[in-house]
Amino acid sequence: MSTWRKAQQLAAAQGIDALLVTPGADLRYLTGYVALPLERLTCLVLPAVGEPTLVVPALERKAAVASGVDVAIETWNETEDPYALVADLVGPVTTIGVDDHMWASRVFALGEAIPGADQVLAGSLVQELRIRKDADEIEALREAGLAIDRVHRRVHEWLRPGRTEREVGADIARAIIDEGHVTVDFVIVGSGPNGASPHHEVSDRVIQEGDPVVVDIGGTMPSGYCSDSTRNYLAGGTVPPEYAEAYAVLHEAQRVQREHARPGVTAESVDLIGRQIIADAGYGDLFIHRTGHGIGQETHEEPYIVEGNELVLEEGMAFSIEPGIYFDGRFGARIEDIAVCTADGLEVLNNTPRELVEL
Repeated sequence: MSTWRKAQQLAAAQGIDALLVTPGADLRYLTGYVALPLERLTCLVLPAVGEPTLVVPALERKAAVASGVDVAIETWNETEDPYALVADLVGPVTTIGVDDHMWASRVFALGEAIPGADQVLAGSLVQELRIRKDADEIEALREAGLAIDRVHRRVHEWLRPGRTEREVGADIARAIIDEGHVTVDFVIVGSGPNGASPHHEVSDRVIQEGDPVVVDIGGTMPSGYCSDSTRNYLAGGTVPPEYAEAYAVLHEAQRVQREHARPGVTAESVDLIGRQIIADAGYGDLFIHRTGHGIGQETHEEPYIVEGNELVLEEGMAFSIEPGIYFDGRFGARIEDIAVCTADGLEVLNNTPRELVEL
């Protein structure tokens, strides 16, 4: 059964008369069409009953057809009102579900074009499908994991004292493409004190001998599925003793989290079991983010591995396990793997060394 038919069934069950989905991961998931988020409206009209229609600008019809979408395509010309076309296709309805990433301007325009309908967010409905990966999706994530692992195995080619984070990051970005990705989604090279900022990217800081360096990298594969993995490197010199002690705790916490995660346990339990190890060692205040996030056609999606998320993990759920310890102004460390729940356990998709790599 096509993904859009599954979404259609969920919409009907939830009392949503039609789903409206604009460019983004949800549209790609439902139709396979990677539409650019431009000013001209592209919108999938998916009624709870009946056949869907993909509304596209006339000049993008060929691109939509080439993507292999299995739904009807309606086009609009420059001087026509695409929102009126969507309204005609929707017809008389009570409730419309709009995708979570729809631009606000489009939400308002659709509200004016279909004034009698209540608008509700439909993101959770599509996530209900996306959160459980099938065999093809898991294979795509495996390929992504292997590709980003190949990049990590080459970091020694570029990371050394005397180079800037930006220079190293540029080399890594090229390798991400060379190793099979179609886009570079992010490159973090956090040397020394910059490693204490989890979402630092790159800067003109010159890497010093003895710097611990956090390298967190990811991209999107031709399949549309994403990679994401973090490893830690020492740019020559001697490991700072305080860093080595903290890293040993972090390494153990992440190992225990990997061994704990499996179908039947809650998302928050994976976070808590590692967080307790880090807290017991005296670093609790230095673990400043959740343990992980789901991954698929977006780098961050459900399920989130965080305290308060009582979701029970199931077969096919894929997510990161990435605890971190950060010493503000000095250095930081994070170990991240992507993993997917199997029928009775966990398959880890990143398998480069998790120990500190001394260059």
